Amino acid sequence: MEISEVRIKLMNDPHERLLAFCSITFDVSFVIRDLKIIQGAKGAFVAMPSRKLMDRCPKCHTKNHLRASFCNQCGVRLDENRADKDDAGRARLYADIAHPINSDCRELIQEEVLKAYQEEKISAQQEGYVCRYDDFGEEDFARLGPYEEDYEETPLSQSPASESTHIRKNNQVFRIDSAESDSDRSRPHHTAADQPSPNKVSSNENEAGGKGDAFGSGIV
Repeated sequence: MEISEVRIKLMNDPHERLLAFCSITFDVSFVIRDLKIIQGAKGAFVAMPSRKLMDRCPKCHTKNHLRASFCNQCGVRLDENRADKDDAGRARLYADIAHPINSDCRELIQEEVLKAYQEEKISAQQEGYVCRYDDFGEEDFARLGPYEEDYEETPLSQSPASESTHIRKNNQVFRIDSAESDSDRSRPHHTAADQPSPNKVSSNENEAGGKGDAFGSGIV
């Protein structure tokens, strides 16, 4: 069996133990994805793709991972230390999906993967570097739902005098006025010219005086 290709996806956080993801191809025929390169106490090592082990809630029978303190469905409290222990006393929380069954195969995989990892770090420093690892768009941003994608909060216009802002939402334009300043609050809403005075005449008086021809004459 020959490892014909190794693809590496480097992680950007230098403070995390997870250094990279990788995929390996055997004999140009079979691919295993989601291997992890992890920084251990004695150096980097390769971890096989795995899944979280789960058990069922005794009350509602819903599956929960072994570290869950409460059931995800009914909320009943669960024992956090219910996972089985290995020979070293560590809880068994994961199960390998694919793994070598002898030490020779494991050493071959680790040697080839770590070699490709070092080469990928050098390539990543070069201009125009492109990662060849296929993550199936898992790093892309999701599309918005039908009611969210129409939302666009972009100022269309703003008047310095009124300090109002217009935004577009669901193909409609809304105006948002800023809060009144102290000078605006102290200013009366109606000027003296708008207030009724004894000198103004009613429409009946204008008609009697022959001055009621204009539209709206006498309206206060």
